[in-house]
Amino acid sequence: MTGLLLLVTGASWGVGAAIDLVVGTGRRWARSMPYLLGLVGSVSMAVAGVRAVLGATTTLELGSTLGVGETVVRIDPLAGLFLTLVAVLGVAVSGSLVGWVQPEGRVHGRGVGAGYLLLLGAVVVVVVAGDAFTFLFGWESLTVASFILTGARRGDARSARASWATLGVGVLGGAALLFGLLLMAAGAHSDLLSAWSRLGPGPVHTIASVLVIAGVGAKVGIVPLQVWLPLGYPSSPGPTRAAMAGISVNVGFYGLWRFFGILGRPPIWLAVVVLVLGGATALLGIAFASVQGSLNRVIAYSSVEHAGIIFVAYGVALAGAATQRTGVIAVGLLAGSLQVLAHAVAKSALFASSAFFESNFGSDDLERLRGVGVGHRASATSFAIASATLAGLPPTIGFVSEWFVLEALLQEFRLQVLAVRLAMALAGALVALTAGIASLCFVRLLGLTLLGRPGAWRPGRAPKARHRVDGEGLGSFGSLFMATCCLGLAAAAPWVIRYLSLGLAPIVAYHATIGSLKSPWVLQPVYSNFSILSPSWLFVVMPVGVAIVALASVVFSRGRLLRVRRVPAWRCASAGFDDRARYSAFGYANALRHVLSNVLGTRSETITVDEAAAEAPCVQVEVRSSVVEPVEAYLYRPTKRAWLWLSARARRLQSGRLDAYVGYMLVALVALLAVVVAMK
Repeated sequence: MTGLLLLVTGASWGVGAAIDLVVGTGRRWARSMPYLLGLVGSVSMAVAGVRAVLGATTTLELGSTLGVGETVVRIDPLAGLFLTLVAVLGVAVSGSLVGWVQPEGRVHGRGVGAGYLLLLGAVVVVVVAGDAFTFLFGWESLTVASFILTGARRGDARSARASWATLGVGVLGGAALLFGLLLMAAGAHSDLLSAWSRLGPGPVHTIASVLVIAGVGAKVGIVPLQVWLPLGYPSSPGPTRAAMAGISVNVGFYGLWRFFGILGRPPIWLAVVVLVLGGATALLGIAFASVQGSLNRVIAYSSVEHAGIIFVAYGVALAGAATQRTGVIAVGLLAGSLQVLAHAVAKSALFASSAFFESNFGSDDLERLRGVGVGHRASATSFAIASATLAGLPPTIGFVSEWFVLEALLQEFRLQVLAVRLAMALAGALVALTAGIASLCFVRLLGLTLLGRPGAWRPGRAPKARHRVDGEGLGSFGSLFMATCCLGLAAAAPWVIRYLSLGLAPIVAYHATIGSLKSPWVLQPVYSNFSILSPSWLFVVMPVGVAIVALASVVFSRGRLLRVRRVPAWRCASAGFDDRARYSAFGYANALRHVLSNVLGTRSETITVDEAAAEAPCVQVEVRSSVVEPVEAYLYRPTKRAWLWLSARARRLQSGRLDAYVGYMLVALVALLAVVVAMK
């Protein structure tokens, strides 16, 4: 049955890609057909994922299908867990794409549909791979798919830069992963992933662990490899950003979980590094997200933040494995899995809904996207719920997942190694600070973008929507389905925990993770009598409480609360300020620019815009502020300059004399012989 489902999925996505490449986007039916077939294949794969979690492991030996070694497809409960997540999101994102591509002109030429389906296929290949070559084949195919999608706008210089940055970081991460897998295959004398658990502690084990984490870090956006996300995500067309941020990135976390079970006990220093690096990534990501002027860059930097939080939870699991504490492993992996789930659903919803805002208004500038919720009821609803989820607010699944992460970090007192305890305490402080700034970030989006007054920023200059299309039909279904999941998963959190525990069973025993259920309705961080949370109860009580307060307010005000009162909007306590004095998205983030100026590298300058008349008490000035990303400014730019300098010097070798080339070859040969003799 599983083999048949895989065949249906592959056939659907293959036909969809062929239609996109052959027919193109000139015809209306051809524009939507690749994504309809993507939806069909995703449904089939979701069924296969659920079967794997609830049933036995399926192994298919396909011989030399890929031409190197034995190709093995293995779907165990862990693979089934991630297949369920990416396939269900594939259904929703495909639906959003069907609605988004309907107006003519949003997609030009060929390749977007094929790139999207290649991305889905590559994700599935990575998850079901049972051998090293199949895993790497899927991983590199995913890099190619990301390159295609980020470079879809071929005439845009920024898109070209983004696509090459995406490809460069992807190749770097793939190279690290390649060397790590080769080391494990050589040490175990097999290219089957299941055989690598025989590797014992030692240099090979440690180096392989570091390389795997580095390779995955490049894919998910861990500092200092996060620079491609703010470039690559905004350059992808429409809701395909949701596929990159909500589906593609999950293979990185799957790789962490899979190799955690294979490699076993890590060195303690590696757990410390992962904890600190994850906390720093989370804080850096949300700090830069909060001061961006572009909606898509805000969401992209938010992905960096959540990658950091997931890495922190993974670091807790590493700390538990290094100190051989099964309970700490269980709470770390469970918290990380919940955070992966919350981020994938909410980030997909956010990118899918924002795609309609940008396409209809022709801009993703926060200062121009004022009041976009007026004409986009479905997308606006999805955007608001997803924003609350990513901010970690109740009663969403984001609140549950971040609660679990913080509770996991509070278990540091159970470990005896001082370095690990200090690292968990530092990571906890960074995650807590990150959660506070995240609330500021998404309040800014909701209050000033979604709920703002249309055209309030600059009267008469607000762009008008080109198409009043809010993801009609399947498009509305896709975004609203993901928003419903943000709420429904929180309400059904006890059952979500059970499903995750089944999926994590190949790594950590089911009875360990299921210990997070104190009762059918109450959650705890694996350890009993520590703290409890009941999302299901909270999901019921909060709306009831709001309803009671609203009803009491109406009754005691004798109906005056419902009367419409029209008064001038409050702008400023000082006289003489017009509508331009209203808070803007830029102004709202100014406080953070100053408070975190050391992190953001804030630079400001004041410019006189309009000289006042002689009798006026003041002049009109404009304050321009910018931020500098430290990783790009102090790591990549100097590296780029050094590389260009070396390239210019090396260029001289291309126009030398023949006797010089012979001399170079002689020197190289002598050096090689010396190395060979020394090795013997």
